[in-house]
Amino acid sequence: MAKPNIIVLDLETKRSFEDVGGRNNLGALGVSFVGVYSYRHNDYQGYWEADFPKLLSILAEKPLVIGFNHRRFDMPVLQAYFKDFDLNALPMIDILEELTKTLGHRVSLDSVAQATLGTRKSGHGLDAIRYWNRQELDKLKSYCLEDVRITKEVFEYGVKHREILFTDKFGKGNLKAPVTWSFEQKEEVTEEKKQFSLF
Repeated sequence: MAKPNIIVLDLETKRSFEDVGGRNNLGALGVSFVGVYSYRHNDYQGYWEADFPKLLSILAEKPLVIGFNHRRFDMPVLQAYFKDFDLNALPMIDILEELTKTLGHRVSLDSVAQATLGTRKSGHGLDAIRYWNRQELDKLKSYCLEDVRITKEVFEYGVKHREILFTDKFGKGNLKAPVTWSFEQKEEVTEEKKQFSLF
């Protein structure tokens, strides 16, 4: 039985918004590291800039890309490296985007991870920039792949339970948000839909 062509993707940047003059200059942030979980290969993979041709070969197979705010952040940042390949053409499920549609406001991955999985992110995106500047590459890789793991497990929880939890910013406990994504609505992932019993 063929495994689904689905990946979970997260990346870290070389520079901060402050370094590049604000959020309108995503392409100037630079990518330090890209972390990917592949359902097809059942493993975590990491890509430094020199490895981007390998990453492109995976993206060229048009996987369903799962992420958290990747449609508005990760993909525009990464697009600067792939001038001849439109990343927006890939099928995507952006967990933050879907939650925002339901809730009417944004929530953080850390908030979702705490409530849904009982775990926390290992740091902040600025930590990853510091790791890059100090060339603490093992720490950078571990940080990014940990975010990939959390995103993957949140996604799987949502598929299984049809809801995701997040912490109430007023400290009143955990709140629930129904999962709104549906594989039935995405014709381009028909084969993945058939195989999704692996969850």
